[in-house]
Amino acid sequence: MDLAELQTLMDDLYGEADRARGVPATVAWLCEELGELAQAVRKGTREQRVHEFGDVLAWLASLANQMDISLDDAMQRYVDNPP
Repeated sequence: MDLAELQTLMDDLYGEADRARGVPATVAWLCEELGELAQAVRKGTREQRVHEFGDVLAWLASLANQMDISLDDAMQRYVDNPP
């Protein structure tokens, strides 16, 4: 699955609910998931890490969708001019 497909999937599955929740709440959820990923990286199993990486990607895609940002476009700078 590529980034555009991820964004489409998330919009199909959760787009209406995500938009109703709004950007501030989505940012809060994303931050919570990042905390869970950090915990899994420090002390979790590989299975837990895979799960948390998926959650972070899902919430990031949701936020990008709400803000009308293509994750492909966001990553293009790493192709064109990496920091």
